[in-house]
Order: sequence, then structure tokens, then C-alpha cells
Amino acid sequence: MTETFDIAIVGAGITGCAIARQLARYDLSICVVEAANDIALGASKANGGLVHAGYDPAPGTVKAQVNTRGCELYGTWAQELGFLFRRTGSMVLGFNDEDRAQLEQLRRNGLANGVPELSIIGPDRIHELEPRASADATCALWCPSTGFVDPFEVAIAALENAVANGVTFMRSAPVEAIEVAGSGDDGRFTLATPAGNVRCRYLINAAGNGAADISHMAGAEEFQMVWRQGNIVVLDKEPRTLMPLYPVPTPVSKGVIVTGTVHGNTVITATAAVREPGDTQTYASDVNALLTGARKLVPDLDTRRVVRAFAGGRPVIQGTNDFLIGQSAVVPGLFHAAGIQSPGVASAPAIAERMEHVMREAGVELHERADWNPIRRAPDDFDRAPLARKEELIESDPASGQIVCRCETVPEAEIVAAIRRQPGAVSVESVKRRCRAGMGRCQSGFCQSRVVAILARELGCDPSEVLLEDAGSWLVEGPLKGVR
Repeated sequence: MTETFDIAIVGAGITGCAIARQLARYDLSICVVEAANDIALGASKANGGLVHAGYDPAPGTVKAQVNTRGCELYGTWAQELGFLFRRTGSMVLGFNDEDRAQLEQLRRNGLANGVPELSIIGPDRIHELEPRASADATCALWCPSTGFVDPFEVAIAALENAVANGVTFMRSAPVEAIEVAGSGDDGRFTLATPAGNVRCRYLINAAGNGAADISHMAGAEEFQMVWRQGNIVVLDKEPRTLMPLYPVPTPVSKGVIVTGTVHGNTVITATAAVREPGDTQTYASDVNALLTGARKLVPDLDTRRVVRAFAGGRPVIQGTNDFLIGQSAVVPGLFHAAGIQSPGVASAPAIAERMEHVMREAGVELHERADWNPIRRAPDDFDRAPLARKEELIESDPASGQIVCRCETVPEAEIVAAIRRQPGAVSVESVKRRCRAGMGRCQSGFCQSRVVAILARELGCDPSEVLLEDAGSWLVEGPLKGVR
């Protein structure tokens, strides 16, 4: 079966989902084609969630332009799409005169990139802003506009809003071949996938670490991706959320960063090592480097409170440290959003905005729909709700009083809602990303079996068919004792 659209977007990471949301306001048929079975299963998932302000990229680069603008847009996007975002500010800590000189260079970079209110501060101000910052820090770059999000929550929210505005989401559909017809053909590109073929007039390559393959299949630019792996460590929740603290960056990395999260955990992010494509293993040497680097910034950090360590790969284009955003110079109608490494999360809203401008300049007609709705209502969060709201939720649905995940106080009603939303959860981990069931200190030790049972009931399948994550990741085999 072949479906025809005006635009097909390959990749449902934060970049592809943001672009889908941006373009959904126009009178066009759009399909997001994703190789995995859910949203944000690539680089967007293995991410610390920092909304970097934009002082790090070299002035004049595409990175610099979209980073600063993306950070600026996050307040509006969070308000419209209902995801959690905290703009806490951040500090890059320096420990000697050489560090101070580099901080001055970062400040000049930031001013050239349009980052507001940057300043170099001393020890008294450092400890006023973040009392747990190292007492050995002699200076810091203070940046009030930095913040953090859950990157997969942003991607899910953006695609939910896009789907509510008519966008089609095709999951479990890896692109196996691309046929390119003549320029006058209304269905110029035909994408072959196991889930069916997709024909489109315009093709947007937002395939993350698979972007080079998509470009090659379309007969466009030949480039190679480098798998720059990053290990990340998550610590249990703290009474007070830490401000993001950075070391002085290196030429290839922002270094080991300690930051809070929107849910109160502490994250140590991230190493940067070139490894074999697809390597998501965590390495003891990398984890030790993270813990050592974190203690330099926050000496009293209790690194025994690790609840999870994970890894992913940044989609870096070989030979450049910049983003590739624009129409292909080889194949008209093909648009790239490739090489979106750090600061990809921070830049996502502005990458989407820039893609719209690029398409307009290429002659794509964009007429705003009369029924465009930019608002996505956030799902209920029982854990964060005041007592009166908790009582209302339980009265309206008794399943709101049935707590499944004790660590994060997630009731059955929220898990059901996560599955039924469009596009909804289809695995244990996709439930986890939507409502945090299994995200707490026991990491699903208590609630996983109940989540499996709820998924089986809602999806109309046997518990043995429920997946942990993507295709092939079955959790159980054979009859389950005690599952009703």
C-alpha cells in the first residue's frame, strides 16, 4: 500500500517532531516516518536535557544562530505544549587564570551570538547562586538564560500537537529505499518501508544518526556520520534541584556537566568518545570519569545515589562541527536537518523555524490553516497535583487512586492515558517516558509487571507480546502466574 503526502519527515526525534509541529499549521498533508516503534528512541532519548544558552558555538555557524534562538523560544513552546521547562541559569566554573581567560572568550562568543546578560562573577556571587558549587572555583561565567527539559517529553508533546493538527505518524517504518521521480511529479519521492510505501512532494531528512543513509538513498549529498558516544549518569532526587554547572569546555565537548532535572533528579552528562556506530553500552571508565568530573564541580555530591547509567550517540557529520539545515544542492525538494548533535535539544524550536524559512525560500507554498491549534494540554500528573486536585481525579476515575509506580506516584489512570493518547505508548519504556512509571529509584523493580499487564489489556495482546522497548525486546515467555 502507498500513501501520498505533501511532506514526509524521516525521523521522530526531537528535531523531526519539532519540524512536524512547526509545519502542521499549514494546509499541507504531512507524515512523520520513524524506524523505531515510538518517538525519541535515538539521540533524543540518551540526552541530559540541557537547554544551552548559545555562548559555546562559534559565531557565524548555523549552530550559533539556532542555539540562541531556540533557547529564547523554549518559554513559549513550553507554555503552548504543556511540557516542563525550568530556566534556572547556569555557571561555567573556572579555577585559575587560564580558565578565566577562556571564560572571557566564551562571554565574547555569547555576546556575538546574542546571548543576553552574560557576566564573569567571583566566588561570593558563585556561592550565592549555587551554594553547593566548589569552593575552589575562583570565577564563573554566569548565564541566566540556561534551562533544562526532558528531551523526550518535548518530542512527544510536539508530535502529539502535530498529530492533533492532522499529521500522520508512521512507526516501525525504517526507510529501506528511496525512489526519486522527475521534478514535475507531484509524488516526487517514494519511500519504501516495511509498514508501506510513502510518496511525497517534499522530503525532510531528520533521521539523526541515519541521516547520511537517507541522503545516500535519495542520491543527494554523500557524507558520513561519526558516532560520538556519550555516557550519562542519573542520581536519585535531591531536596533542592542543582543549577547546571559546567567546566571550561574542550574543543570537542562541553565537558562533564552536573545539572538538575525538571523532576528533581541530578544528572551528570556526558562523556564524548568516538566509538562504533550503534554502541549504547555504558563503560566503567566513562562512568568513573563522569563521577570524578562531577565531584570537581560539586564536591559534596553523593555519587553513591546513582539510579541509572545509560549511553547514546550524537549524530555528528564527519569533517564538520556544525549543523546541516537547508535544501539539498543535489536533489531539489529534499531538505536536510542533519548533524544535529549538541546543542540539538536547545536548538529544536529554532531548527523547526529555520526549516520553515528554508522551505519558503525554495518555493514551497505555506498557507496557514484556519483550524490550526498550537495548544497541547498536558496530561494530568497525580504526583505533582495539589491534594484537592488529587481528590477530584480519584472521584472522576477510581483508577487515579490505584498507584502502580510507588517511586514516582503514578496511578493506573495515567498509564492508561499514556497508552490511549495519540500517538500513544506501545511498550513499557514508552509508558515510562510519558508518565514516569518506572523512572524512580527502583527502576521498574516494583511496577514493571503491572505496567505489562495494563499494556496487554489496553493493546489487546498477550502479556508475552508486550515489549520492553523496540521490536524484539520481549520481557516474558509463556504463562504468567497471577496476571488477571
